[in-house]
Amino acid sequence: MSTTRRAAVMAIVVCALAFTIAVPLRTYLSQKAEVAEQERRQEQLREQLDDLRDRRAELNDPAQVEAEARRRLRFVMPGETPYIVQLPEDEAAAERRRPDERQRPQGAWYERLWESASGP
Repeated sequence: MSTTRRAAVMAIVVCALAFTIAVPLRTYLSQKAEVAEQERRQEQLREQLDDLRDRRAELNDPAQVEAEARRRLRFVMPGETPYIVQLPEDEAAAERRRPDERQRPQGAWYERLWESASGP
């Protein structure tokens, strides 16, 4: 065989080997990246599970449940007097909202529709 033919055959063999190796190599690398991502996700879920277990342990304490109810739900025990402190900026914000509330029409939608249709 001539040198050109040998070079062509070698090029074809090298290309065939490259294509034969390329697909499994690509699959391997993509699966390796996916495994790494799943391991990171699994670690995050483990941390979240640990946090939830700690929270469950906290809520097994009746004093903690009572404190949560008082703080988040504003519960009071019988005989206690609840106080809500309104700061001046809270009143100013309430005043700014009140004009919008006054502009809202009162009554059901069908009553307002009837009044607008039968009105002057």
